[in-house]
Amino acid sequence: MVAEAHDLRIGLPELRQRFPLSLKGARLNQLIHIAQQLGFATRPLRLELEDLPKLKVPCILHWDLNHFVVLAKAGASKVTILDPAFGERRLGYDEVSKHFTGVALELTPGADFRPRRAAPAVTVRQLTGPVSGLWRSLALIGLLSVALQAFVLLAPFYVQWVVDQVLVSADRDLLVVLGLGFGLALLLQVGIGLLRGWSVVYLSSRLGLQWMGNVFAHLLKLPLDFFEKRHLGDITSRMASVQAIQKTLTTSFVEALIDGLMAVVTLVMMLIYSWKLALVTLGAVALYLGLRALAYRPVRDRTEQQLVASARQQSHLLETLRGMQSLKVAGGEPLRQAGYANLMADTVNQEVRLARMGLGFNTASQLVFGVERIAVIWIGAVLALSNVFSVGMLIAYLAYKDQFAQRVGALIDKWIEFRMLRLHGERLADIVLTPPEPTLALPDLPPPADTRIEVSGLSFRYGEGEPWVLKECSFTVEPGESVAIVGASGCGKTTLVKLMLGLMEPTEGRITVGGQDLRRVGPRNIRRIVGAVMQDDQLFAGSIADNISFFDPEADQARIERAARLAAVHEEIAAMPMGYHSLIGDMGSSLSGGQKQRVILARALYREPRILFLDEATSHLDVMRERLVNEAVRNLALTKVIVAHRPETIASADRALILEGGRIVQELRPQRPAATSREACETAPA
Repeated sequence: MVAEAHDLRIGLPELRQRFPLSLKGARLNQLIHIAQQLGFATRPLRLELEDLPKLKVPCILHWDLNHFVVLAKAGASKVTILDPAFGERRLGYDEVSKHFTGVALELTPGADFRPRRAAPAVTVRQLTGPVSGLWRSLALIGLLSVALQAFVLLAPFYVQWVVDQVLVSADRDLLVVLGLGFGLALLLQVGIGLLRGWSVVYLSSRLGLQWMGNVFAHLLKLPLDFFEKRHLGDITSRMASVQAIQKTLTTSFVEALIDGLMAVVTLVMMLIYSWKLALVTLGAVALYLGLRALAYRPVRDRTEQQLVASARQQSHLLETLRGMQSLKVAGGEPLRQAGYANLMADTVNQEVRLARMGLGFNTASQLVFGVERIAVIWIGAVLALSNVFSVGMLIAYLAYKDQFAQRVGALIDKWIEFRMLRLHGERLADIVLTPPEPTLALPDLPPPADTRIEVSGLSFRYGEGEPWVLKECSFTVEPGESVAIVGASGCGKTTLVKLMLGLMEPTEGRITVGGQDLRRVGPRNIRRIVGAVMQDDQLFAGSIADNISFFDPEADQARIERAARLAAVHEEIAAMPMGYHSLIGDMGSSLSGGQKQRVILARALYREPRILFLDEATSHLDVMRERLVNEAVRNLALTKVIVAHRPETIASADRALILEGGRIVQELRPQRPAATSREACETAPA
């Protein structure tokens, strides 16, 4: 916001790419670093409330101890705040004192500051991706719409001829001819209208399928980092913008073209009849256009606030549904319900404000064009009394005038709608303009023959200014070796596994598999020989067999059962009423924690991998089943990287690497304990 105020037109997507931050937010020193990189001279301050008017605006204030806002203006009694969470707010100093923490950051253009014009606007093509048949269908709808308007133009002539010719001369035969002629024209108009309506429905459905498919396909290609920095409800809200843009393109776009064409044609007809009356109508149109233009910014802000409020409400709902068990155990239903009620009230309030503004525009339109109609009829009647107009001409002119006022009013509303489309476009652009994983552009290559894994000088942090999760971490895993990575909770074990899987890119250092750099070859090519069980892995709605084979259309049942036996879950699946065809519910809700974990392990083993990553893969199992799984995995001839805390799992590995302070500090050779007589009896065959 401050950069925009100083004519540095840099968008949020570019800032995110140049200065990536984590979902945890940013500290003041990170903002200072970013500002200096943009060419600003920075001056952090601690001040009292009464010193706010002395600050150079726009500047940044620390707010509510949890985020930053922009101070746009500090007056004698009111302060204008630009809050990313709520938009523009005008607050009294008493209200500001409840939020302002006393820390501010002044930003002034430095010697290296370079203003820059705005980047090119996002095009429809960028938002939609390749869509076939769009312009051809739009052209057909446009031609049909033009044909329909021809009949609309003829209708006033029917009234004029009846009044001026038939009634004056009492010519019944002419009345019959006119009635039949315009009746046939009406039938043709209805037929063309039906064909146009069907064309719009066809185009809308076809565009919707292709567009939503393109956006979803692009969403799947985005790096894991994109999803970890956004709330689920916010992503679904941005996806919903596709429908708003699609409706505007398929319906409003054509209607706007036709309204514009008809406005020009009816204006010409009005000028032919009387340029004086036409000026009255044009004055009313100009007044209404000015009112809508002045109100555009408030309407846009209200619309954005409504979209944000709706996204928050949806995020709250999704989190509540996903965390229902925790909610009931903690007895937190009343608090959660109160929170949802508040969010729902915020959404409804924003919708009411938008509806109120819409009512205001409708009222203004009725008032302006109502006064204009009275004036036109008055002046037209005077012209008719002066024999300048016939009665039929006056009626025909009023018909054309009503058409013109209606079309131009609709055209103004469409203009506002198209401008509002940019808001939806900016929200959707956060998805479609985010570059996919760079490795997706790499060609398909055969996976390496060797499974030796080498980690060299690996360092990683989630954003600039964030603490290092891993720092100069190095180790090697030989082919066929089983290595356990051990360390305190939060030391970076899961992050290390994600980096080795190519789910995230290292900040520094490199990872090689079979001597091939993961970045250069691409994790997509490596993952063909990799199976993994992560802490937060999920099952999907479907049967157990579907989840083990990961919905493979050519699933091998024998291979599914073999993977389930290795994961020590076959007997429990076989005991279910539908066996492997038993449905698991939403995200595995019908299975226990241990069963879900073993089905996910079976899914990894079904791939018949040559490298297996296990991140706390047996944390939900009892000792006996954990031992069965460890024995089965240990006997597999493949390279294994295991993250574990439990001694039994660590003991099943050939080596244990101790991770501390972001690097490997120690290597151990676990001693596998001999089974006690009781344990031997438990594991011995009956």
